[in-house]
Amino acid sequence: MPSDYEYVPLRIPPDVDRLTAAVRLAIQAEFGGWELATVRLFRDGSRQVMLRRRRRQAETPLPGLSY
Repeated sequence: MPSDYEYVPLRIPPDVDRLTAAVRLAIQAEFGGWELATVRLFRDGSRQVMLRRRRRQAETPLPGLSY
């Protein structure tokens, strides 16, 4: 049985501050239909973010990530 969601991992480098990361993720959520699934913060300050969105039928494809 296929998953109802599609997932994409992102790595946010340590030099990207929290506000900038939040704005980038908000833009992806608004225009790409992505939502935040998980966030892992590493010792070096980088973050691993997992985004997800519901799979859609072929009627209206959503844009991919633009990083």
